[in-house]
Amino acid sequence: MSDSLERLYLAVIAAKDLDPATSRTARLFQRGPSKMAKKLAEEAIEVVIDAVNGDSEAVIRESADLLYNLTVLWASAGVRPEDVWREMQRREHLLGIAEKLPKTAVKLPKAAATPTRRRIVALEGRAFRKRH
Repeated sequence: MSDSLERLYLAVIAAKDLDPATSRTARLFQRGPSKMAKKLAEEAIEVVIDAVNGDSEAVIRESADLLYNLTVLWASAGVRPEDVWREMQRREHLLGIAEKLPKTAVKLPKAAATPTRRRIVALEGRAFRKRH
């Protein structure tokens, strides 16, 4: 997986200076970080809507779009995939791989060899419609 994102990142870097008339990536770079962020947010919303609606095929397609737009934003911000992997590894050591760091500081038990992990809870399903 990380190899695929690394290849995508390298392709994005290579495409950023292409002709914006023929390259979506070059067009995003030309329009700047605010347009990149907007596209990323749109894709994230589409993934959420499709997931809530139970359309796994659409979740797959939209997730690929989400990863593409995230990678474009990373490249624009000077963030490399290995920077993100390093942060994920750091977090795994703190809370486990399936946890997100809280906004406030976490107090870990002093004597515990491995931190206590919280259960993963799914959201209730609600039907949402995608806007086109």
